[in-house]
Amino acid sequence: MKQISQQEILRRRDMRDVLTFTIDPDDAKDFDDALSFLALEDGRYQVGVHIADVTYYVHPGSDIDNEAYRRGTSVYLVDRVQPMLPEELCNVLCSLRQDEDKLCMSVIFTMNTDGEVEKYKICRTVICSNKRLTYGQAQALLDNADDLSDLATALKQLNHFAQLLRGRRMQAGALDIEQDEVRFRLDEHGHPVEIWFEHPMEANHLIEEFMLLANRTVAKHVGDKPFVYRVHDKPDEEKLTALHKFERRMKKETQNAVTTEVLDMLTVRAMAKAVYSTKNIGHYGLAFSHYTHFTSPIRRYPDMMVHRLLDKYVLSGKEASLPPEQLEEACEHCSEMEQQAQQAERDSIKLFQTMWIHDHLGEEFDGHISGVTDFGLFVRLDATRTEGLIHISDVVKDDYMLYDEKNYRLIGERSGKTFTLGDPIRIRVSRADINKVQIDFVPAADVDQ
Repeated sequence: MKQISQQEILRRRDMRDVLTFTIDPDDAKDFDDALSFLALEDGRYQVGVHIADVTYYVHPGSDIDNEAYRRGTSVYLVDRVQPMLPEELCNVLCSLRQDEDKLCMSVIFTMNTDGEVEKYKICRTVICSNKRLTYGQAQALLDNADDLSDLATALKQLNHFAQLLRGRRMQAGALDIEQDEVRFRLDEHGHPVEIWFEHPMEANHLIEEFMLLANRTVAKHVGDKPFVYRVHDKPDEEKLTALHKFERRMKKETQNAVTTEVLDMLTVRAMAKAVYSTKNIGHYGLAFSHYTHFTSPIRRYPDMMVHRLLDKYVLSGKEASLPPEQLEEACEHCSEMEQQAQQAERDSIKLFQTMWIHDHLGEEFDGHISGVTDFGLFVRLDATRTEGLIHISDVVKDDYMLYDEKNYRLIGERSGKTFTLGDPIRIRVSRADINKVQIDFVPAADVDQ
């Protein structure tokens, strides 16, 4: 592995003697962010958010840079990763691996005991991660009240700060929507044999809040100069009004975890898509007036663009690689590539769910109605989040179903039976077409025994 020169180390803030660690999923290899923690003598705390200095190695106009721009982002499929950068860069040279000196772009915060940022500095650093933690390992340290080690103490203090930061975001009007992550276990042939989902833990929130803090700080620091912002427009008012009416009715009629999931799903559908732009309109979902993506340059090209702009505006005064009009064009390209990647990831999950459910034809499962249309009901299974369609002709036999779009429900004309978004329902798997990636269910009670 290429060694960092002493000359380069001397150009940077040397933070190799400060407690530093990464927290990532179990199977992660590209560690592009780390946290450092130092209790100061005056009772305050120094918290460092350290991001892999990818642009030190990837120069504008190089073949690697051009290919990274073309891809725009890494794509995470169920059975593979299509990285934005070559493996040697993303998994080795730039990855903030344990016990290895690494170059970073960092935001160093000085925080008081109330978790408020009193001052900060954006700078180039050299770090050495003392520990590579998984989210599960970090959570175990947070949960162990008897562990008084330096690492556990640092995590607990950072977690306290993260909770304060999160609370302030919610108070400012940020949306509190959490997405469970679908996970698969594949056999030696790459076939799915188990599906489960993981709910975010405190350790996830800890990392999330400090990444949000760094992204927000960087965007605000740059101010009104030509920049790459992550923006999120206000939602469609008509959709929002309809959502509020349905929310009031649901909360009046039922109180359970599924209600929250359904409302979160509808909220996401009512939202505009977050995109990259040089025109800062703020981020509605996070309730931030300034926001960008700075913390994942190994897997997102916009973050590399942000690093280069910081190099010009804050660190070295070098000229930016793109004029404003080309910067906007690059933002539009990256937004498009992100949406394509997200669709590919959704399609990959759907494909492997279809492969899994194909092995369970004829079996019954519990689920909840996740979508109501004029052609039937979409049902998401509780245990695996696999979604399939009950065709409208199968919802109630020998009945005509009326579609009540405003209230997200189907009503039997003769039977009066009502099927509303969020309702529990037991289904039987009737068909799974792997080639078309389509899953069909029927109500379990209506299947011939």
